[in-house]
Amino acid sequence: MDRPLEVAFHGVPSSPEVEAEIRDHVGKLERRFGHLVGCRVAVELLHRQHKTGNLYDVHVEMQVPGGELAVSRAPHRPRDKYAHPDLHVCLREAFRAAERQLTEYKRRLSGEVKPHEEAFVGQVSQLYPAEDHGFILTNEGTQLYFHRNSLTEGDFDKLRVGDRVHFSEILGDTGPIAYKLWPAA
Repeated sequence: MDRPLEVAFHGVPSSPEVEAEIRDHVGKLERRFGHLVGCRVAVELLHRQHKTGNLYDVHVEMQVPGGELAVSRAPHRPRDKYAHPDLHVCLREAFRAAERQLTEYKRRLSGEVKPHEEAFVGQVSQLYPAEDHGFILTNEGTQLYFHRNSLTEGDFDKLRVGDRVHFSEILGDTGPIAYKLWPAA
């Protein structure tokens, strides 16, 4: 990130464990997207209620090249408000929503407009996690390069050699490459 992570607590005492959990979540978002400009996370205690549990509101504001994305996970319906009054659950849900927004933003940036784009099936033949890339073996027997940021769904770190994947191919600087990649169901 270009700017340091900002974490703010409102009505909640800050703790090193919660800050470490937030930093882990933001690290996953940054690996997922590739380049976050900055991120601000605000944790707020809405109400102190001894019978039904405390209600937390988690805001995640992500600065990305060309804009800003914001997530607010305040429970709105009474059933949702009291279902999970735990701060860790609220954090997890907020960062899941942030990941969905980043994935959608990444798709828009890559120009994924056509819903019926032809997708091919291949399998991961080589992985180089330290270099953030790998290769796909196509059904024609050729290998295509892909980068960690080409993965639109799933987690690069969970990919294994032999996994089946769908991909879209374009012509890169050195030949064809897989520019969108997602695990085959």
